[in-house]
Amino acid sequence: MLVDIIWHGHACFEVRGQNTSIVFDPFGGIGIPEPKAKAGIVLCSHSHGDHNNVRPVLKEGGVVLEGFVGAKEVENIPVKGVATQHDAAGGSQRGKNSVYVVQLDGFKLCHLGDLGHDLTAEQAKEIGKVDVLFTPVAGGATIGPDVAWSVITKLDPKIIIPMHYNSGRLGASPWLPKVMPIALDEFLRGKKNVEKTDGPSLSVTKESLPKEQKIVVPRLPV
Repeated sequence: MLVDIIWHGHACFEVRGQNTSIVFDPFGGIGIPEPKAKAGIVLCSHSHGDHNNVRPVLKEGGVVLEGFVGAKEVENIPVKGVATQHDAAGGSQRGKNSVYVVQLDGFKLCHLGDLGHDLTAEQAKEIGKVDVLFTPVAGGATIGPDVAWSVITKLDPKIIIPMHYNSGRLGASPWLPKVMPIALDEFLRGKKNVEKTDGPSLSVTKESLPKEQKIVVPRLPV
């Protein structure tokens, strides 16, 4: 089986399986073009506008889950939403966040959304080990490098894809320094087995899953 992963910027990823496409956290109004994708399933971790711009990516008749907690099958795809918070103060500052775990064509993918704290042992157990992990890394409104690596240790993914950082394409938005203050380089510092792709996408097969944990950094298209 083959799964294609396309980064559209910020925390938005499109995942294409054999029969189903899924988009996580489509954005709007952040200084780069809206994601160009069409998916039958759109999963939004929470209700903020840079994570729930569903209109440009949802196929007609598609399914949207926003802030979903629980487990269900959507178009025959197992989807689990794990309750977390957008901050380290029990959600009192920025509200709730859903971590999504998806089983697609034999792969287990986990999108952390705007996770704002380390995972508890119970949350980590509910998520379980994953093949591909999409994690915020830039601090501010989400977890920074130290907490991200703590989460990674608990979930033990084979592929780590950082997100929710200033890629240099977000313009001069005044909210950027507060929302994403830490550079990607700090997350990558001292880490081995880092692959930077030539474009925004990568393909994953069971045979290509690395034996040693790998960080993959997609590049936004010019």
